[in-house]
Amino acid sequence: MASTATLDQLATTLRAARGLKAKRDIAAVTARLGLSPHSAISVGDDCAAIADADGYLLLAIEGFMNEFVAGDKWFAGWCGVMVNVSDVAAMGGRPLAVVDAVWAAGDSDAEPIIAGMRAASEAYCVPVVGGHTNFTTDRTQLSVAILGRARRLLTSFDARPGDRLVAAIDLRGRYRQPFANWEAVTAAPHARLRGDLEVLPTIAEASLAFAAKDISQGGIVGTTIMLAECSRVGTTIELEVIPRPDGVPLERWLQTFPSYGYLLAVPPANVSAVLAQFAARGIAVADIGEFTSDARIRIADGGKSATVWDLSLAPLIGCRTGEPIA
Repeated sequence: MASTATLDQLATTLRAARGLKAKRDIAAVTARLGLSPHSAISVGDDCAAIADADGYLLLAIEGFMNEFVAGDKWFAGWCGVMVNVSDVAAMGGRPLAVVDAVWAAGDSDAEPIIAGMRAASEAYCVPVVGGHTNFTTDRTQLSVAILGRARRLLTSFDARPGDRLVAAIDLRGRYRQPFANWEAVTAAPHARLRGDLEVLPTIAEASLAFAAKDISQGGIVGTTIMLAECSRVGTTIELEVIPRPDGVPLERWLQTFPSYGYLLAVPPANVSAVLAQFAARGIAVADIGEFTSDARIRIADGGKSATVWDLSLAPLIGCRTGEPIA
């Protein structure tokens, strides 16, 4: 059981976390681009969702920190595909293809990145269909974009007060030192990786949940804040039930970027069915809290709680006034 002082200290640490601070950049860009609740595409989701005749086209892009690309080139290439595929799955979709932009100081500098992308492309059966390269730059940089499709959406805008917060994370991995990445994919059977991703569109198409987000560099709590902001709700997260690998300190785990990790807002009547979908795949999954009608994101343990973020006082990504996509 944690004391109130300990919870307050943890809340302070999470507010100051690098991954969470980086998410505040989204608000500035949203404002400068003039994006608003009246935009054709709601801003704040894992992908832009564009309605077409039989569902939605999904568009997303990821850029990678220079230090990460320089420090682990092959895995950075793998992640270029993996994190985009994860964004599509978080929206209830299935990936179609990716394109990349690789900057490097020569062919030998770029080779491990390209090898990592090719390995992930084969693992997930998602082709790399084009991109842009420059092998005469003074630093190594990578960004990758994806196209996907969804029949029914899971969005960041449709969590409701009373919904349960469900966390599903693949714990069958290890830290990819020295970064805060929990890597549970590169040694996994490829068919298992693809089957695990299929859980999200299955849940969406069965209307078992309507809101979800993949756990990003903001970690479990930071990602919850973003989901709550978009849906104009609050959340209480019960720390003791969060799926966590043995031996990993809670403070570190809450700031970790898992290779397979999702948060879902699930109506109480559907929680058992959603838990069963992930558990059948060997994914650690738990009901870790409740969405509330206020604007605070709290962490709780042993009957005590502390506020990590109050969205009525300050937005995180500037998307609290967004309207639902569907």
